[in-house]
Amino acid sequence: MKIMHVRLFVLGAMLLSALSGCTSSNPSPAAAISSENPIPSGSPFSSENPDSSGDPVSSGNSTSSGNPIYTSIFTADPSAHVWDDGRIYVYPSHDIFPSRGSDLMDKFHVFSSDNMVDWVDEGEILSADDVSWGRPEGGFMWAPDAAYKEGKYYFYFPHPSETNWNKSWKIGVATSDKPAADFNVKGYIEGLPGDSLIDPSVFRDDDGSYYLYAGGGGKSYGVKLADDMMSMDGQLKQFAELQDFHEATWVFKREGIYYLMYADNHSGGNQMRYATSDSPLGPWKNRGVFLDPVKNSGTTHGSIVQFKGNWYLFYHNAEISSNGTLRSVCVDRVFFNEDGTIQKVKQTTEGVPAVGPRSKATEVKYRDLVGESFEKYTATTEFSMKGDNVSIGGGATRTNENVENMHTEGSYIELTGVHGGAGGKALLTVIYASADGGAAFKVDASGDSSKDGYFLSLPGTGGWSTYTGRASRLIDLKANNDNVIRISGGMGGANVSQVIVSLVP
Repeated sequence: MKIMHVRLFVLGAMLLSALSGCTSSNPSPAAAISSENPIPSGSPFSSENPDSSGDPVSSGNSTSSGNPIYTSIFTADPSAHVWDDGRIYVYPSHDIFPSRGSDLMDKFHVFSSDNMVDWVDEGEILSADDVSWGRPEGGFMWAPDAAYKEGKYYFYFPHPSETNWNKSWKIGVATSDKPAADFNVKGYIEGLPGDSLIDPSVFRDDDGSYYLYAGGGGKSYGVKLADDMMSMDGQLKQFAELQDFHEATWVFKREGIYYLMYADNHSGGNQMRYATSDSPLGPWKNRGVFLDPVKNSGTTHGSIVQFKGNWYLFYHNAEISSNGTLRSVCVDRVFFNEDGTIQKVKQTTEGVPAVGPRSKATEVKYRDLVGESFEKYTATTEFSMKGDNVSIGGGATRTNENVENMHTEGSYIELTGVHGGAGGKALLTVIYASADGGAAFKVDASGDSSKDGYFLSLPGTGGWSTYTGRASRLIDLKANNDNVIRISGGMGGANVSQVIVSLVP
């Protein structure tokens, strides 16, 4: 789905890198390690949750999913499918930060669950670098979808082929014999319009035929797919009858009724509308709105799927970031009236209850993150901003003992020689001041194998010299004293006085 270029909200604060346990091998500017817990309760937002051994663990004791359901990376535009292995898989887009808008989206992850509560990040399956015919500058890997036919998984993704991206869209196709790995790009579907054609969705009818839907810029299209799943079988049809269509088509079938849902142009933020038909290619009868605008995001995009007897809506909001270009996937129940119409979906913080035994997961629930006290991270090392192992650049400046001008794009603070103890999770805390309403930093750390970085929100403190801000999050470090932590700005203003790295002793 196309991201609206909204003004970034500045969230204040900074991050910390994990340090070693009982003794400090960092350069002299690091203070002596203290056993005092530096982190107040209620500090958000953790990364994915393997334990220190690297094994996946169950994320908390909650019996409901919580919303958002994925917190390790920013995700949007979820397409959900239930495959023959009995698991539910979600194929979302991936918002990249620091965010300028939709141009940075350049890779896809897949998430799966067997109970709707414990989710596994299956990892990256495709990036712009894998697309030989794609836009030279990369980026613009927007809302995807997937299908399964005769032992093969098909992954459909929109991607431009030229620098003039909005006039050169293609619907690319990658295939694999696995649902969440080893996808190879085979080409793109010939004969589709290149102007604003985004958000592919593939529907399998009861007779085994497949249909492709796509659209953007106010135009919605559908066509039957040929047996090769990569070409059209018949003429492309435009659905001009849809009321206020914007983008984000999704088609499903229930009790003989075909449903086409989509995002509209509502000025207060996209709503989800839907229409019904007795044919997969219409004509469609408009039925109205079933999802109101979502929190902190002007866009909406989702999918409805049945799993273990229940119907679910997957959608996104910007609950974590308060930034409409950094979104997170949520899920809530869908209920139908006797005549087949869809009841208005209630957006919740609880999410949905488990529909099976608890299982291993890599995703920490958002509600658990907000309530985390981090009390076990008691071995701390404090980094002065004047320390020999602390460098700044990209427009950041030092004033006395503080680092300022972190609002500048490209600005950064880098800590070197950071001890990671036995390796694994460490708590990074940033002490800061901010007169902005909210800023954010991106944190990169040596132990982050995905290289996606970590998001740190920085609520305002009321002044540029009011160093009362304390923002924390979990990061990953390697098991040595050679870790590097980089804190990048450019997402609102915050001045930094200190960075603390805390480990479990």
